[in-house]
Amino acid sequence: MSTSILPLLLAAALALVVVAWLGGRFAGRAIGWAIATGLGSLFAATVALWATKTAETPDASQSWLPTLGLALRLRLDGLSLLFALVVLGIGALVMAYCVNYLPPGRHGPFYALLTFFAFAMLGLVLADDLILLWVFWEFTTVTSFLLIQQVGPKGRRPAIRTFVVTGAGGLSLLAAVTLTATATGTTRLTDALASPLWTQRPATTALIGTLVALAAFTKSAQFPFHAWLPDAMVASTPVSAYLHAAAMVKAGIYLLLRFSTAFAGTPTWTILLVTVGLLTAVYGATLALRRHDLKELLAYSTVSQLGFLVATIGVGTGYALVGAVVHVVAHALFKSALFMSVGLIDHSAGTRDLRRLSGLRRSMPATAVLLSVAAASMAGLPPLFGFVSKEAMFKGFAAAPWASGLVGAAIVAAVAGASLTFAYSARMLLPLFGPPMDAPPHEAPAAMIAPVAVAAGGGVVFGVADPLLTTFITDAARAIAPTASEADLSLWHGLTPALGMTLAVYVVGALLVIGRRRVESVQGAFPTPRRAVDVLEALISSSVRAGRRLGDLTRSDALFRHLLPPLVAFSIIGLAGATASGWRLPADSTTRPLDWAMLALIAIGVVLTLRARSRVALVTIVGVAGFAMAVLFVSLGATDVALTQLLVEILTVVVMVLLLVRLPTSFHVVRRRRLRVALSAGVLAGVAMLGVALVVVGADFLSDAGRTYLARTKELTGASNVVNSILVDFRAFDTFGELVVLGMAGVATAVALQSRGLLPLRPSPLVVPDDSPAADPVANGLVLRVIERLVGPLLVVLSLWFFVRGHYYPGGGFIAALVASAGLCLIFLAAPDDRVARLRGSAMRLIGAGIALATVVGLVGLAVGSFLRPIGTKVADFSISTALLFDVGVYLAVIGLVLAALRLLGTDSDARPPRRRPTGITVKGGE
Repeated sequence: MSTSILPLLLAAALALVVVAWLGGRFAGRAIGWAIATGLGSLFAATVALWATKTAETPDASQSWLPTLGLALRLRLDGLSLLFALVVLGIGALVMAYCVNYLPPGRHGPFYALLTFFAFAMLGLVLADDLILLWVFWEFTTVTSFLLIQQVGPKGRRPAIRTFVVTGAGGLSLLAAVTLTATATGTTRLTDALASPLWTQRPATTALIGTLVALAAFTKSAQFPFHAWLPDAMVASTPVSAYLHAAAMVKAGIYLLLRFSTAFAGTPTWTILLVTVGLLTAVYGATLALRRHDLKELLAYSTVSQLGFLVATIGVGTGYALVGAVVHVVAHALFKSALFMSVGLIDHSAGTRDLRRLSGLRRSMPATAVLLSVAAASMAGLPPLFGFVSKEAMFKGFAAAPWASGLVGAAIVAAVAGASLTFAYSARMLLPLFGPPMDAPPHEAPAAMIAPVAVAAGGGVVFGVADPLLTTFITDAARAIAPTASEADLSLWHGLTPALGMTLAVYVVGALLVIGRRRVESVQGAFPTPRRAVDVLEALISSSVRAGRRLGDLTRSDALFRHLLPPLVAFSIIGLAGATASGWRLPADSTTRPLDWAMLALIAIGVVLTLRARSRVALVTIVGVAGFAMAVLFVSLGATDVALTQLLVEILTVVVMVLLLVRLPTSFHVVRRRRLRVALSAGVLAGVAMLGVALVVVGADFLSDAGRTYLARTKELTGASNVVNSILVDFRAFDTFGELVVLGMAGVATAVALQSRGLLPLRPSPLVVPDDSPAADPVANGLVLRVIERLVGPLLVVLSLWFFVRGHYYPGGGFIAALVASAGLCLIFLAAPDDRVARLRGSAMRLIGAGIALATVVGLVGLAVGSFLRPIGTKVADFSISTALLFDVGVYLAVIGLVLAALRLLGTDSDARPPRRRPTGITVKGGE
């Protein structure tokens, strides 16, 4: 069932980000109420959409890159619905909690980031496209980094460590997505997961399943990637409550559940998830028992609970998947309530240390009740929802289709982890008892307690009133495994193996609580293992050092070091390809006298270039060779290319002149060894390019794209100039990329020159007497100024002429901009002094305007189909399209780049002003 509601849900969530940013600036922390209301409304809208759906699953699709089969696809099935409700529901509670937790002041960035996290998670669970799934996955990675580092300097390293671990998982997911799309032939998630590939090619299934599992392990803090989660506890309590209950860690769980459709029951998937999950569950629970900071204890408990979820998903049966889905909801409720309860205690008592807290049941009775209910749910006590979810997971382990020995080992590990969970849950309640503190904390405000009460109360209500969630849980499980049985969320199932496991947990857990002092002494007898954070930090530092050593190979201003490796590498690749394709001369090889004359001129230029000792001579020789190439292009009928070559050569000479007056006249002496290396590399590159040229020119076929361009350009674009149509119509996205690179080159040049400055002007060897006419910059520039007065207007008209005719004849925005730039060069050179050159306008603004205009044109095309798709119409006999505006963007950006070069390279701050100004000629200062 295609519906436009799903994109509206995402758009509304994104709009809330803007509301949060602006509202936080003006309404302060109170904007949290508006965000909570907005997320709550989205929660209700999602439920209403599901309740009113027909037999078909709601979905939506918008074409993105149709030639590649990519589209922005959204889908709301049972699993997406469940996670969307968790994301929106817990998000609303956390936003309401923030209002009283945060200090008075502006919190726009904080609210905006937290809301964007909700948007990213909502997009992740609704995505029905592999690429879109990965994009939203990366959104959560970047946003978590920004949220953690918001606490200041102490959050910098934890944020970096979190980003490194989860970023590595993103790379693993990218590899999995790429392989999946390649192997199945589609990026649509539902189609890819339903592909027969997974049963036909077990090796591919194992590889992709491993990559998906690794990505989920990093995001869901599974051993050995768990270090980032406790480390992230430096973030504020609302961030911890949201990330660890409903958002970031649940992204990995969602990924595993979603891909279980394809991988459930496969050996690699099962072994990997069950082993890592149970190991993490026991290890995380053991570390939680050693912690005295309540927030840190909860962090390790999250690691442990996520391990249980991963292992249960790994079992892969219908019972196990139902248990995992139930525990997703239960964990979101009790963990968000626990984090917010700890925040209440910290907010009032000023500490989270178990050893410093006592008697809270008297001073903070409401908080004590809520903390007790949430901890009891985490421990799995009836009649709470945590008991229901634990029973459901135990049922999955007990019914696993493995050998009895393996089932027994899994049951023992699960019971051990759950017993430790019981123990650390009870340990959290120790601050409620004992004598009152010297300075008893006060109870938190009712508005701050309310979100905690809703989360903790949800665990009670859903535990007792099981029909409320039965349909949602069943639909979610069947979205993964269509044959899954209906969820049974009742408290009593009779005498079952799961009940026996639960009783064992209570007995062992109670013994651990009763003998907690002995347990603590035993734990103290063992040396504390090296912290995972320290290991991660060591790995990061080692990677940075290795990267620095590798970078030292090219960390130099010498172009030789930067150009030689890629030149040699590409030459070898080109030579190998040409050799494999066979070298042969084209049928109509070079026979015309003009060809031989130009080739001889270029060859002489190459020889003279090798022997040149002067920079001026080198620029002159290379320029002559460039002009010879332009003549060759004209003779071959490539007028557009010839014009471009000619104009670029002219502008290059002008820019080089500005540089040469600051550089030594001759090159410095170079060692013979380096010369031999450079000569060898040059010969290799020349031979390789000869081979490639012979292969390309000797080919007797025209590509399908070439045939289409020649045959249908007039029909598709209304243009007669195929070259220009390729640049601004067919391959406009390539041109757009080059345009952005061009703009960045201008910006980078400006930054580099303004930060480091220019070399001083080289002293002139000429001695000009002060009374000589040549010493006067006004007098000696008279000829150029006259030429400028005569030629300048012609260049402007010629530039516009080339621009307008480019759709039908040789020309276009790039060539027109080069002609206009030649006019700028003439104006600059004709000025009596570089400080009074008449060049108006901001170069950076021209570059920015050009790129911005091209981007707007692209977005207009996206609205009707694809980015940069031209939209045109006919006026009389002329075809006009948005490609013309795109060409204007190219025109502006190129002029801006040349203007930036003239201003930045041609400025001499020490230059003396001219002694007099010529009558009738107005000069104006630069920028």
